[in-house]
Amino acid sequence: MSSKPQALTSTGPMRAFTTNSKKVTTELIEINEDLIGFNEYLTEYYKQLSDAWKDAQKKVNLKAPEVPHDVEQIDAFKRIWIDIFDNDFTELFDSKKFGENYGKLVSKELELTKHWNNITNVVLQSVNLPSKEEIDEVYKEIHSLKKRISKLELDLKKRRTKNNA
Repeated sequence: MSSKPQALTSTGPMRAFTTNSKKVTTELIEINEDLIGFNEYLTEYYKQLSDAWKDAQKKVNLKAPEVPHDVEQIDAFKRIWIDIFDNDFTELFDSKKFGENYGKLVSKELELTKHWNNITNVVLQSVNLPSKEEIDEVYKEIHSLKKRISKLELDLKKRRTKNNA
């Protein structure tokens, strides 16, 4: 058997995994495509933040060029810094370009998550384990049962105290 590695895939869980390997390969190809897009949007996201920071800091340096020497000057410098950064970053976050890029970034992140979940489900199915959705359903049912038991215990406790009174 060990001299024929291809025969190993025809037994047990490996047979199911081999059958599903095309699905995994397809998901991996799609992950790579989505990862390229994700990285482009992530780079643009940090570029926008960096540019906003750089421009705001330039404005602060022009408005308050002197090094503060006392508490009042430090407080004035803080207020200038806060106002300029608040305005510049609010302007950035309100811009259409930032919103579009951030939306695409989040969308690609969700696509990546979907692919990883699909791969995980294929692997779990191949080894006869429940999928994430099936486990989530069991957790929901357990949570529901806990709530029902707690309610019944509370009702029982109220009846006992009522009967003892």
